[in-house]
Amino acid sequence: MSKVRQLSVFIENKAGRVSEVTSVLGNAGINIRGFSVSDTAEYGILRLVVDKPDEGRDALHQAGFTVKESDVVCIKLPDTPGSLAQALKIVSDAGVNIEYVYSLVSTYVVINVSDVDRALQMLADQPVELVSQEQIATI
Repeated sequence: MSKVRQLSVFIENKAGRVSEVTSVLGNAGINIRGFSVSDTAEYGILRLVVDKPDEGRDALHQAGFTVKESDVVCIKLPDTPGSLAQALKIVSDAGVNIEYVYSLVSTYVVINVSDVDRALQMLADQPVELVSQEQIATI
């Protein structure tokens, strides 16, 4: 079982900040595989899954951004109706809280949960493919 590392970048809620983050990563040769942005009136959180998380974190720190790393679950769903609902039900039925969900390239989906190890265990023998950090680099 494998976890995927997510980078969360805390940014001011003003024009150009997301562009700055993505430019830093692009200039460092980091490929963004998926992202999500949430915001409030004052700040935003840009969540990213990238091909090289260590290098991405370092580049963002050097550019002055505050970055938090966390483990998330990434699964590859069958491209069929209801497959996301089925996978999320497995996790929630196990009593693991789903905090947010966003998609990556194609049908790759990141799920941030309160207990990554338990979610990985519950999904291990289900009709989804757990995705490793190494696979993220080659999507």
